[in-house]
Amino acid sequence: MQKGGDVKGVFERLAQGIKAVGDSVKEECGQDFMLDEKYGYIHSCPTNLGTGMRASVHIDLPGWTKEGVDKLKARCEELALQPRGTRGESGGQTGHTYDISNKHRLGYSEVQLVQTMIDGVNKLYEEDLALQKKQAEAPAAE
Repeated sequence: MQKGGDVKGVFERLAQGIKAVGDSVKEECGQDFMLDEKYGYIHSCPTNLGTGMRASVHIDLPGWTKEGVDKLKARCEELALQPRGTRGESGGQTGHTYDISNKHRLGYSEVQLVQTMIDGVNKLYEEDLALQKKQAEAPAAE
C-alpha cells in the first residue's frame, strides 16, 4: 500500500515486479508463465484466471456516507466499482473512509481495470463534494 494518489506509479512498480519475477522464473527453469490471448494468465486455481487484478484506493466520502451506504453501493455498481470498509472484505465499515476497487477482475486488461477504478473514484469524489454542499445547504430537521 502507498499513501497519496500516484496510481500510475504504483501500477508501474507492480509491472516491474511481475516482470522481474517472470525473468527470474525463465532464468531458473527456462519456462515462461502460461499466457492465453483470450483468458490471460493460466493458474492452477481457476478463480485466478486472467489478471484477477483488484486495484483500490482509500478515500473519504462523507457526503455519500450521509446519503447512506446502500446508495453508495448502488452508485458503485453503476460505475463498475466495489466499495468496502477499510478493514477488508468482511471487516465492516466505520467512519466515512472506504476502500473502492474495480468490481470486475476478468475479461479486461490490467490497464482497463486500473482506469475504471481511477475514473470511477474521480466521479465519486466529484459527486461527494456536490452532496456535501447540498447537505450543508439543506435546512436542519426540527
